[in-house]
Amino acid sequence: MLDPLVKILTDSEIMAVANEGPEPSAYPSSTDPLLDQCQHSLGHWFRDLNHLKASLVHASGADSRLASNERLEFLGDAILGAVICALLYERYPEYLEGDLTRVKSAVVSRRTCARISRELGMDRFLILGKGMGSTTNAPESVLADMFESLVAAVYLDSGFEAARKVIVRHMEKEVEATVSGDIGANYKSTLQQLSQKQFGRTPTYVLIEEKGPDHLKCFLVSARIGSRQYDPAWGANKKDAEQLAAKNALEAIELETAMS
Repeated sequence: MLDPLVKILTDSEIMAVANEGPEPSAYPSSTDPLLDQCQHSLGHWFRDLNHLKASLVHASGADSRLASNERLEFLGDAILGAVICALLYERYPEYLEGDLTRVKSAVVSRRTCARISRELGMDRFLILGKGMGSTTNAPESVLADMFESLVAAVYLDSGFEAARKVIVRHMEKEVEATVSGDIGANYKSTLQQLSQKQFGRTPTYVLIEEKGPDHLKCFLVSARIGSRQYDPAWGANKKDAEQLAAKNALEAIELETAMS
Protein backbone atom coordinates (compact mmCIF):
# COMPACT_ATOMS: atom_id res chain seq x y z
CA MET A 1 0.00 0.00 0.00
CA LEU A 2 1.32 3.43 -0.90
CA ASP A 3 2.10 5.91 1.83
CA PRO A 4 -0.65 8.60 1.56
CA LEU A 5 2.08 11.23 1.78
CA VAL A 6 3.69 9.99 -1.42
CA LYS A 7 2.65 12.21 -4.31
CA ILE A 8 1.62 10.40 -7.48
CA LEU A 9 2.90 12.37 -10.45
CA THR A 10 0.90 12.80 -13.61
CA ASP A 11 2.53 12.02 -16.95
CA SER A 12 3.04 15.74 -17.62
CA GLU A 13 4.62 16.26 -14.21
CA ILE A 14 6.96 13.33 -14.77
CA MET A 15 8.04 14.79 -18.11
CA ALA A 16 8.55 18.20 -16.53
CA VAL A 17 10.81 16.74 -13.86
CA ALA A 18 12.71 14.69 -16.42
CA ASN A 19 13.32 17.76 -18.54
CA GLU A 20 14.58 19.93 -15.70
CA GLY A 21 18.02 18.31 -15.83
CA PRO A 22 20.80 18.79 -13.33
CA GLU A 23 21.92 22.10 -11.92
CA PRO A 24 24.40 24.14 -14.00
CA SER A 25 27.25 22.98 -11.79
CA ALA A 26 26.62 19.40 -12.95
CA TYR A 27 27.30 20.23 -16.60
CA PRO A 28 30.76 20.23 -18.18
CA SER A 29 32.75 23.29 -17.19
CA SER A 30 34.12 25.41 -19.99
CA THR A 31 37.74 26.47 -20.10
CA ASP A 32 36.52 29.63 -21.85
CA PRO A 33 34.70 32.06 -19.52
CA LEU A 34 32.90 33.50 -22.55
CA LEU A 35 31.10 30.20 -23.10
CA ASP A 36 29.91 30.25 -19.50
CA GLN A 37 28.68 33.83 -19.96
CA CYS A 38 26.91 32.80 -23.14
CA GLN A 39 25.13 29.92 -21.41
CA HIS A 40 24.12 32.18 -18.55
CA SER A 41 22.70 34.80 -20.93
CA LEU A 42 20.81 32.17 -22.91
CA GLY A 43 19.48 30.48 -19.79
CA HIS A 44 20.57 26.99 -20.80
CA TRP A 45 23.60 25.00 -19.65
CA PHE A 46 24.82 22.53 -22.24
CA ARG A 47 25.57 18.89 -21.64
CA ASP A 48 27.76 18.93 -24.75
CA LEU A 49 29.52 22.25 -25.28
CA ASN A 50 30.28 21.33 -28.87
CA HIS A 51 26.67 22.11 -29.75
CA LEU A 52 27.05 25.61 -28.31
CA LYS A 53 30.40 26.20 -30.01
CA ALA A 54 29.01 25.19 -33.40
CA SER A 55 26.11 27.63 -33.09
CA LEU A 56 28.47 30.59 -32.63
CA VAL A 57 30.50 30.15 -35.84
CA HIS A 58 29.41 32.26 -38.80
CA ALA A 59 30.30 31.01 -42.28
CA SER A 60 32.88 33.79 -42.62
CA GLY A 61 34.76 32.47 -39.59
CA ALA A 62 34.52 28.75 -40.37
CA ASP A 63 36.96 26.50 -42.22
CA SER A 64 34.07 25.44 -44.47
CA ARG A 65 30.36 26.17 -44.73
CA LEU A 66 29.60 22.75 -43.26
CA ALA A 67 31.60 23.79 -40.19
CA SER A 68 29.51 26.97 -39.77
CA ASN A 69 26.17 27.45 -38.03
CA GLU A 70 24.18 27.46 -41.29
CA ARG A 71 22.74 23.96 -40.86
CA LEU A 72 21.83 24.77 -37.26
CA GLU A 73 20.10 27.93 -38.47
CA PHE A 74 17.98 25.82 -40.84
CA LEU A 75 16.91 23.53 -38.01
CA GLY A 76 16.41 26.33 -35.48
CA ASP A 77 14.16 28.27 -37.83
CA ALA A 78 11.77 25.31 -38.05
CA ILE A 79 11.79 24.72 -34.28
CA LEU A 80 11.23 28.41 -33.54
CA GLY A 81 8.28 28.56 -35.93
CA ALA A 82 6.71 25.41 -34.50
CA VAL A 83 6.99 26.60 -30.89
CA ILE A 84 5.56 30.04 -31.58
CA CYS A 85 2.73 28.61 -33.70
CA ALA A 86 1.79 26.16 -30.92
CA LEU A 87 1.98 28.91 -28.29
CA LEU A 88 -0.30 31.21 -30.32
CA TYR A 89 -2.73 28.40 -31.11
CA GLU A 90 -3.09 27.48 -27.44
CA ARG A 91 -3.22 30.98 -25.95
CA TYR A 92 -5.47 32.70 -28.47
CA PRO A 93 -8.31 30.31 -29.38
CA GLU A 94 -10.40 33.24 -30.61
CA TYR A 95 -7.84 34.22 -33.28
CA LEU A 96 -8.48 33.32 -36.90
CA GLU A 97 -5.75 31.89 -39.12
CA GLY A 98 -4.94 35.32 -40.57
CA ASP A 99 -4.54 36.81 -37.10
CA LEU A 100 -2.26 33.99 -36.01
CA THR A 101 -0.18 34.38 -39.17
CA ARG A 102 0.17 38.12 -38.57
CA VAL A 103 1.39 37.71 -35.01
CA LYS A 104 3.69 34.82 -35.84
CA SER A 105 5.22 36.76 -38.73
CA ALA A 106 6.09 39.66 -36.43
CA VAL A 107 7.37 37.52 -33.58
CA VAL A 108 9.74 35.28 -35.58
CA SER A 109 10.92 38.02 -37.94
CA ARG A 110 14.65 38.43 -38.52
CA ARG A 111 14.68 41.82 -36.83
CA THR A 112 13.04 40.37 -33.72
CA CYS A 113 15.54 37.50 -33.55
CA ALA A 114 18.39 39.93 -34.16
CA ARG A 115 17.18 42.28 -31.46
CA ILE A 116 16.91 39.44 -28.94
CA SER A 117 20.46 38.32 -29.80
CA ARG A 118 21.74 41.84 -29.26
CA GLU A 119 19.77 42.39 -26.04
CA LEU A 120 21.20 39.14 -24.65
CA GLY A 121 24.68 40.26 -25.64
CA MET A 122 25.12 37.29 -27.94
CA ASP A 123 27.15 39.37 -30.40
CA ARG A 124 30.01 39.14 -27.88
CA PHE A 125 30.28 35.40 -28.52
CA LEU A 126 29.89 35.39 -32.30
CA ILE A 127 32.83 34.11 -34.35
CA LEU A 128 33.20 36.11 -37.57
CA GLY A 129 35.78 36.20 -40.31
CA LYS A 130 38.09 39.21 -40.56
CA GLY A 131 36.23 40.60 -43.55
CA MET A 132 33.01 40.94 -41.54
CA GLY A 133 34.42 43.55 -39.16
CA SER A 134 33.61 43.82 -35.45
CA THR A 135 31.01 41.57 -33.85
CA THR A 136 29.50 44.64 -32.16
CA ASN A 137 28.50 45.84 -35.64
CA ALA A 138 27.35 42.46 -36.93
CA PRO A 139 24.57 42.69 -39.53
CA GLU A 140 21.00 42.06 -38.44
CA SER A 141 20.81 38.92 -40.60
CA VAL A 142 23.87 37.42 -38.89
CA LEU A 143 22.45 38.04 -35.41
CA ALA A 144 19.08 36.61 -36.41
CA ASP A 145 20.75 33.49 -37.79
CA MET A 146 22.73 33.17 -34.59
CA PHE A 147 19.60 33.11 -32.42
CA GLU A 148 18.05 30.40 -34.61
CA SER A 149 21.30 28.42 -34.43
CA LEU A 150 21.29 28.64 -30.65
CA VAL A 151 17.74 27.30 -30.56
CA ALA A 152 18.83 24.32 -32.66
CA ALA A 153 21.89 23.79 -30.46
CA VAL A 154 19.68 23.59 -27.36
CA TYR A 155 17.37 21.15 -29.15
CA LEU A 156 20.25 18.86 -30.16
CA ASP A 157 21.74 19.10 -26.69
CA SER A 158 18.66 18.56 -24.52
CA GLY A 159 15.58 17.98 -26.64
CA PHE A 160 12.50 19.83 -27.84
CA GLU A 161 11.19 20.79 -24.42
CA ALA A 162 14.45 22.50 -23.47
CA ALA A 163 14.41 24.42 -26.76
CA ARG A 164 10.78 25.38 -26.18
CA LYS A 165 11.61 26.77 -22.74
CA VAL A 166 14.42 28.91 -24.15
CA ILE A 167 12.18 30.25 -26.92
CA VAL A 168 9.29 31.06 -24.60
CA ARG A 169 11.60 32.66 -22.04
CA HIS A 170 13.01 35.10 -24.56
CA MET A 171 10.05 35.59 -26.91
CA GLU A 172 6.96 35.50 -24.70
CA LYS A 173 7.06 39.26 -24.23
CA GLU A 174 7.32 39.70 -28.00
CA VAL A 175 4.13 37.68 -28.41
CA GLU A 176 2.30 39.68 -25.76
CA ALA A 177 3.49 43.01 -27.14
CA THR A 178 2.46 42.08 -30.68
CA VAL A 179 -0.97 40.87 -29.60
CA SER A 180 -1.75 43.76 -27.25
CA GLY A 181 -0.03 46.71 -28.84
CA ASP A 182 0.69 46.39 -32.53
CA ILE A 183 -2.67 47.36 -33.93
CA GLY A 184 -3.31 50.00 -31.30
CA ALA A 185 -0.02 51.79 -31.93
CA ASN A 186 0.18 54.29 -34.77
CA TYR A 187 3.44 53.13 -36.30
CA LYS A 188 2.55 54.72 -39.66
CA SER A 189 2.39 58.17 -38.13
CA THR A 190 5.66 57.67 -36.27
CA LEU A 191 7.39 56.38 -39.39
CA GLN A 192 6.11 59.30 -41.46
CA GLN A 193 7.48 61.83 -38.97
CA LEU A 194 10.83 60.05 -38.75
CA SER A 195 11.11 59.57 -42.50
CA GLN A 196 10.36 63.19 -43.32
CA LYS A 197 12.82 64.39 -40.69
CA GLN A 198 15.64 61.94 -41.45
CA PHE A 199 15.24 61.32 -45.18
CA GLY A 200 13.04 64.17 -46.40
CA ARG A 201 10.59 61.64 -47.87
CA THR A 202 7.12 60.31 -47.14
CA PRO A 203 6.79 56.52 -46.78
CA THR A 204 4.64 54.54 -49.19
CA TYR A 205 3.20 51.06 -48.78
CA VAL A 206 3.42 48.22 -51.29
CA LEU A 207 0.95 45.33 -51.36
CA ILE A 208 3.07 42.25 -52.04
CA GLU A 209 0.61 39.41 -51.60
CA GLU A 210 -2.86 38.54 -50.40
CA LYS A 211 -4.25 35.13 -49.62
CA GLY A 212 -7.32 33.41 -48.27
CA PRO A 213 -11.00 33.40 -49.27
CA ASP A 214 -12.81 36.72 -49.77
CA HIS A 215 -14.32 36.66 -46.29
CA LEU A 216 -11.01 35.79 -44.60
CA LYS A 217 -8.17 37.42 -46.51
CA CYS A 218 -4.83 38.46 -45.07
CA PHE A 219 -2.38 40.84 -46.69
CA LEU A 220 1.40 41.12 -46.96
CA VAL A 221 2.57 44.74 -47.14
CA SER A 222 5.99 46.41 -47.17
CA ALA A 223 6.91 50.00 -46.30
CA ARG A 224 9.08 51.86 -48.81
CA ILE A 225 11.10 55.04 -48.32
CA GLY A 226 12.61 56.22 -51.57
CA SER A 227 14.27 53.21 -53.21
CA ARG A 228 14.56 51.31 -49.91
CA GLN A 229 11.89 48.70 -49.30
CA TYR A 230 11.73 47.22 -45.80
CA ASP A 231 10.74 43.73 -44.76
CA PRO A 232 7.01 43.06 -45.19
CA ALA A 233 4.41 42.09 -42.60
CA TRP A 234 1.12 40.18 -42.70
CA GLY A 235 -2.13 41.70 -41.49
CA ALA A 236 -5.76 40.62 -41.26
CA ASN A 237 -6.57 43.69 -43.37
CA LYS A 238 -4.54 46.22 -45.34
CA LYS A 239 -4.65 48.79 -42.53
CA ASP A 240 -3.23 46.37 -39.97
CA ALA A 241 -0.61 45.13 -42.44
CA GLU A 242 0.55 48.69 -43.14
CA GLN A 243 0.86 49.38 -39.41
CA LEU A 244 3.00 46.27 -38.92
CA ALA A 245 5.06 47.06 -42.02
CA ALA A 246 5.71 50.54 -40.59
CA LYS A 247 6.80 48.90 -37.33
CA ASN A 248 9.26 46.72 -39.26
CA ALA A 249 10.70 49.79 -40.98
CA LEU A 250 11.01 51.68 -37.69
CA GLU A 251 12.88 48.79 -36.05
CA ALA A 252 15.23 48.47 -39.05
CA ILE A 253 15.99 52.20 -39.04
CA GLU A 254 16.52 52.14 -35.27
CA LEU A 255 18.97 49.24 -35.57
CA GLU A 256 20.85 50.84 -38.47
CA THR A 257 21.12 54.11 -36.54
CA ALA A 258 22.46 52.31 -33.47
CA MET A 259 25.11 50.53 -35.56
CA SER A 260 26.27 53.65 -37.42
